[in-house]
Amino acid sequence: MPYTLHRGDALTALAGIPDNSVDAVITDPPYNSGGRTSSERTGRSARAKYTSADAEHDLANFPGENRDQRSYGFWLTLLLTESYRATVESGTALVFTDWRQLPTTTDALQAAGWTWRGIASWHKPVSRPQKGRLKQSCEYIVWGTKGPVDANLNPVYLPGLYTASQPRKERVHITQKPVEVMQELVKICPPGGTVLDPFTGSGTTGVAALREGRRFIGMELSEHYADIAEARLRAELTQDDFALVGPEA
Repeated sequence: MPYTLHRGDALTALAGIPDNSVDAVITDPPYNSGGRTSSERTGRSARAKYTSADAEHDLANFPGENRDQRSYGFWLTLLLTESYRATVESGTALVFTDWRQLPTTTDALQAAGWTWRGIASWHKPVSRPQKGRLKQSCEYIVWGTKGPVDANLNPVYLPGLYTASQPRKERVHITQKPVEVMQELVKICPPGGTVLDPFTGSGTTGVAALREGRRFIGMELSEHYADIAEARLRAELTQDDFALVGPEA
């Protein structure tokens, strides 16, 4: 099969991934953000943090949104350390974050051993204006490599700015990313290579990887979202993919 989806805690699942077996880590961890104080960040659900009161959807919450700043940085470092171990030399990590957690995310990436290479931006043109304030219309992608960049391994030219609105018509996750953005990002992985996402959510990274001819390893703690991701990933399979699996026993 061109994809594997592990159900359960990301750190536990990562321990079972062999050394030097994936080509790129592309992930959108729970930000543990959405508040000015520690109590606001740890005492509210993901839906309360990231969904406006007049939202036209009733999407399920997701776990992992109860860490304060110090524990978030420590936890993310552990995850990125395990991901580093599982990644090949010159492999790449792309980690989504918001403005509040941007400094912590860059620290965690480097503490885990990755060489920090820069920050890309996802610009959301349809974002809420704020009276007397600058509009918060971007999320960020912190990226780095395991050792040196090997440009000959995958000679792509990728932009550092992506503009796309959050999915609306077929939205199934509170913090779902646009598949068109993810399809561009997975191109950092060499064709035929393996993309790892320890926080699969509704499976958008995996869908993008399969569409772009990459293999995918995902992990998801929420059974609700794992079911959604499984359905979306299976919908991307071709008849040839099913033939590779062979007949059921």
